[in-house]
Amino acid sequence: MQNKEVLFEDWGLLDYQHAWDRQEAIFTSIVNHKIKNRNLEVVDPTQNYLVFVEHPHVYTLGKSGKPENLLLDEEGLRSKTASYYKINRGGDITYHGPGQIVCYPILDLDNFFTDIHLYLRTLEEAVILTLADYGIAAGRYPGFTGVWLDADNEDARKICAMGVRCSRWVTMHGFAFNVNTDLNYFNNIVPCGIDDKDVTSMERELGQKLNISEVKDILKAHISTLFNMHLIPNH
Repeated sequence: MQNKEVLFEDWGLLDYQHAWDRQEAIFTSIVNHKIKNRNLEVVDPTQNYLVFVEHPHVYTLGKSGKPENLLLDEEGLRSKTASYYKINRGGDITYHGPGQIVCYPILDLDNFFTDIHLYLRTLEEAVILTLADYGIAAGRYPGFTGVWLDADNEDARKICAMGVRCSRWVTMHGFAFNVNTDLNYFNNIVPCGIDDKDVTSMERELGQKLNISEVKDILKAHISTLFNMHLIPNH
């Protein structure tokens, strides 16, 4: 039986390592639950989580990433008050920081659909629809994940990066959506390993800071609708 209930949590501004540990704990508990279910005649439904968080300045390198795409040494990281982690998601290097909505869906896709490409496209669609609500036309860039503006010409720029992990159809990690993000921090990396494309934010595109709580509410509603979720606040 599919469980469409999803516990929603907003972790506020949280250190990356602490958030990663919390993610891993939830992810592991769901995977272990699924393994235990294999021996039960009556299956106990798995739980799902949708997490929003902002991180202090941090660079993360995915499994397929190249360390040389970080353009700072240890002293440079200290001068930017930034940390650096090699992590177990897909993708190359990216930046997280204040003013950016980081979304971690920790879902058992057996409760929704077992298609990782559809999963990624659905997350992208939620961001595209959110941007459309603010009058920003966005889409996809063939051959790349994430959400882009002007993807069909030389002005292509990325507004949302994506990198996920999936095991036994349980997901973790997710996407980073630039709302009021300090884009200068992207100058210290080759974002996602792509050295000839720009990075942007809602603030840059609209010329003003956004109410990030409002953006979160709109984004959350689109994710819920697209996945046919029943979101429950988990305080």
